[in-house]
Amino acid sequence: MIFNRKAKIAFESGRVFSGFAFGAEGEAAGELVFNTSMTGYQEIITDPSYKGQIVLMTYPLIGNYGLNEDDVESGKPFLEGFVCREFSRIASSWRSCIGIEEYMKKNGIVGIEGVDTRAITRHVRTAGAMKTVISTVDFDEDNLVGKAKKSRGLVGVDLVREVTPAKSYEWNKRGKFNVVVIDCGVKFNILRILDKKGCKVVCVPAKVSFGEIEALKPDGVLLSNGPGDPEAVSYVVNTAKQMLGKFPLFGICLGHQILGLALGGKTYKLKFGHHGANHPVKDCMTGEIFITSQNHGFNVDIAALSQDEIEVTHLNLNDNTVEGIRHRKVPAFSVQFHPEASPGPHEASALFDIFIKDMERNRAEA
Repeated sequence: MIFNRKAKIAFESGRVFSGFAFGAEGEAAGELVFNTSMTGYQEIITDPSYKGQIVLMTYPLIGNYGLNEDDVESGKPFLEGFVCREFSRIASSWRSCIGIEEYMKKNGIVGIEGVDTRAITRHVRTAGAMKTVISTVDFDEDNLVGKAKKSRGLVGVDLVREVTPAKSYEWNKRGKFNVVVIDCGVKFNILRILDKKGCKVVCVPAKVSFGEIEALKPDGVLLSNGPGDPEAVSYVVNTAKQMLGKFPLFGICLGHQILGLALGGKTYKLKFGHHGANHPVKDCMTGEIFITSQNHGFNVDIAALSQDEIEVTHLNLNDNTVEGIRHRKVPAFSVQFHPEASPGPHEASALFDIFIKDMERNRAEA
């Protein structure tokens, strides 16, 4: 650690931790969540789903293999701030193109190291996810706590509009199936896998209309991951409702929550969410256990869904929350975890094959 730049992190609860700054100078506000992944910090930093959040890594050493040009999940980072026990100034990997501090400075991300990340994690697990401020310029603790309390948080906030593209774009040029991705903050690896599975992919903004999607003549539509409160993006939910029974649908993470709302369900906020690459999930159809990557603070309330029309396909073995649903009558299914993230490493990627089969059947029946 380098101890020449002080920093503080303050919670709306009133707790304050002192540490040392790395990355950009300034202040960052957001809901703090902890991520239990041991690797993959580059994918985490560039995941648009972290918009509005400050990410704490529970693994103690971050940055030791640098960052490269191939593993990014978006065009730029969207998280508000970054917290770790210690970050490495030395990157030992032939793939590394840039160090983590240089990358954070370049992209305006404020970081703090040298804090007790175990104590912070225990605090969040006990009190729940909280609004938080990191500062490298203001060290008045009462002032910082006040700033945390006044920050916007996540509930009821439409963060998708801050990460969705301004206009449609083609990911690739050709494929057997024409897939439209409603880009609420999609991770690039979802698009890479669709490409490998033989899909021509077009990404559209979250505020796309049903008519605009219909004009693209998709074989299937993917509802992507993204940040924030799913109930705040009612426009995507309404579009999903109109697509039910018209095209095969596949939802991932926020897309899972959007499908749940479109099917008449409700969502609720988890105490501290699921963030990490080691969450066990049971496939209720086969009994298999997947080790999954997850990043979400809200969840679908299965009690609000019709059991006659909707079946639960996956359950989280840590807290028994719903991790997957499928409509019994029309081709529409979703999962709360990230099948493209490969922590298992590739067991959950078969879900993309289910989407392909749904499109094959729908095309044959047309």
